[in-house]
Amino acid sequence: MTETIDSTLPTPALSAEERNWAMAAHLTSLILALLTSWFFGVGGAVGALAIWLIKRDDSTFIAEHAKEALNFNVTMAIIALLLIGLTIITLGIGALLTLPAAVVIAIVWFVCTIIAAMRAKEGLPYRYPFALRLF
Repeated sequence: MTETIDSTLPTPALSAEERNWAMAAHLTSLILALLTSWFFGVGGAVGALAIWLIKRDDSTFIAEHAKEALNFNVTMAIIALLLIGLTIITLGIGALLTLPAAVVIAIVWFVCTIIAAMRAKEGLPYRYPFALRLF
């Protein structure tokens, strides 16, 4: 079942600051993950977690976007650990499958993060397509 948003219903006005913080929840995850060389790992979750902890009481919009980014980045970290584990367990032979899978996952992670940031900047909600809802 797909979720649709009725555009005729009044939505609470979001300030530019709220939209920027929500966008930052996604982009800091991206920037920290790239800076720490963890393309889809714990480094990405730190940025979203920090914004969620700082702004969760200020705006539900910011809190929701930060939780989505946090959940998605934790999900990506779990997938990365599983791929690494599979490679180690198979003594490197599994890399024939895990390396291409890691590239695909990295591309999906990057694209989804950019889309989420754009949706946040527009003041719209966003749910990552396959994130564990841990927080």
